[in-house]
Parts: sequence; C-alpha cells; structure tokens
Amino acid sequence: MSSRIKPAPLPPDTVIGDYRVVRKVASGGFGVVYLAQDRQGQDVAIKEYLPAALATRAPGELVPKVAQDKLSLYRLGLKSFFEEGRALTQISHASVVSVLNFFRENETVYMVMNFLRGASLQEYIVMARTQQHAKVLRESSIRSLFDEVLRGLRIVHQHKMLHLDIKPANIFVTDDDRAVMIDFGAAREVLNKEGNFIRPMYTPGFAAPEMYRRNGSMGPWTDIYAIGACMFACMTGQPPADVPSRREKDRLLVALARLRGVYSDNLLELVQWAMALDPLDRPQSVFAFHKALSQDTERRYTPLSVSEKVRLQLDSLIGEGRKTQSPGETSVRIKAP
Repeated sequence: MSSRIKPAPLPPDTVIGDYRVVRKVASGGFGVVYLAQDRQGQDVAIKEYLPAALATRAPGELVPKVAQDKLSLYRLGLKSFFEEGRALTQISHASVVSVLNFFRENETVYMVMNFLRGASLQEYIVMARTQQHAKVLRESSIRSLFDEVLRGLRIVHQHKMLHLDIKPANIFVTDDDRAVMIDFGAAREVLNKEGNFIRPMYTPGFAAPEMYRRNGSMGPWTDIYAIGACMFACMTGQPPADVPSRREKDRLLVALARLRGVYSDNLLELVQWAMALDPLDRPQSVFAFHKALSQDTERRYTPLSVSEKVRLQLDSLIGEGRKTQSPGETSVRIKAP
C-alpha cells in the first residue's frame, strides 16, 4: 500500500440514512467509525466501509473515488462487508457487538452498532504494564474475561461466521464490565486474499499461520489462535512474536516458561495449545477450548528450578544479542492508543 493520504472522514452533522454524524471516533486501513445519533437522539456507532488502499475521498465530499482498476476489488470487499453486517444482525449475545442496522448510501455501506462506553483490552494491558508487576493481568481476570469472549465466539461460529481479527484492540471492556468483541474482519480478509497488498491488513502476533497463505484453510481454529495470542498479551504485556519469526525460531515455549509459578500450569498449557503453528494441533472448536478453560480443577503452579532460571537467563542474553544485530526480528509491542 502506498503512503497516500487517508480518505477524509465525513464531517460532523452529515446525515446518512436516519443518522446524524457527531464526530469521527476511529479510522484504520479498512474504514472509519463515527459517533452518530439516531432520530431519537440516541448515540450509535457507525462503521463506514472505506478501504484506504482502494479509495480516496476529498474533505467535504460524501462519495469515495475508486480508480477503475481497483473497482472490482472495492466491490468484492463491499459485498463481504454488507454480508457481514447482515449476518451480525442475526446474532444477539452480550459479548458480540450488536448490529442494529446496515444500509447502502454514497456508493458504500454503513453498519450501525450500539455505542459502547469503556476501554479496549489493549488500553487495559498498556495501563497494567506500566505498573511493573510480575502479573500484567491477574489470572482470575484473564479467565473470567475470556470465559465471556468464548461464549460469544461460540455463537458467532454457530452462525457459520469467523471473526478473523481478534486482538486486544478488538475486545472492548464496557463500563458495566462486559467483554465485547468488536470489528469483525471477514471483509478485510477477502481483500487480503485477493488484493496482493504489500502490507497485509492483519495484526502481526495475532494472525494465525494459515492467514499468511493464500489458500490457507481457515476455521474456528484460526480465531482460537488469536484468543491464545490475546491471553499471552494479557500475561506478558506485549504481543507474541509473529508467525514468520516463530517459523524461523519459535520462542513461545521459552516465553511461557518464564511465566511458570506466576500463572498456573493449566493456563500456560492452554495458551500453548491455542497457539500451535499447525492448525490440527489446536483446539478444533471453541467448545473444546472453552471447556478446558472453565474446568474447575485445582490450579498447579510449577516454579522454575534454579538451573532452568539460569538457562532462561542465558537464553535471554543470547536473544538480546540477536536483537541488537537484527532489529527487524523483534515483535511489535502493543502501543498505547
């Protein structure tokens, strides 16, 4: 993708459908999210399909401009975004963002959702990381949070949908303490597969190996990998290494070993299981993974022996040496929003 200027968001007070735009809330490579109000003055969130790699829009204009050679790809993503909106209106679960309406206008599509108040899991992780405790988030917090998320994800998968972009920024913790999955990525994934973009639209560290292959077989196991990666981020304060780095030298077991005695053996084993590079080695259904997470067994904590601690320390020093030689290998940290 070139470093061209992002398409301009709709200005405040623009009316689309039966809604009035209040302000832009967020924008990414794939679209723009607005705070808007319906005719009754209720707040809603509206997501506009506006892929920056395919469309431009000048300030004050409503209709995106799409070059002729990109039109078929733009329409393919649009169709997928529209179908995603239609499918999400069928799902009613506290842990899945509620899609209230979706409509076509200005040669694009708008998805109207409940406006959530709170903060993303990413913001919580960044905040917790600054406290410098051994535990970034407590085990009980991680378990209860993902218990909710997995309940919602089971419903999504039952509707023959995949999320395909689960990461801490897309798990929202509301002011009334609900964990809600937002920003589904099916349309984004369609463009990834068909668009041959230089820079893919998924987030390194949370994307499963099969997402890196054009013909990779995606299924529930793909979302489960991302759940495992989110749990890892909750424990360490940073994302796991991305798939190319893991294929070169997989340091996941070393990273999990460092957490022994801090988190239960069971939780560390679950993350390892979810993040297996081979999709067949992962849980094949959310039900299987959720059952393993919620089994109320006595938590075992196996602290590291002295020799293991020394080995890990040496390994860490060797790793640090490598990082200074090859900065490109290091995984991105979760950035404060």
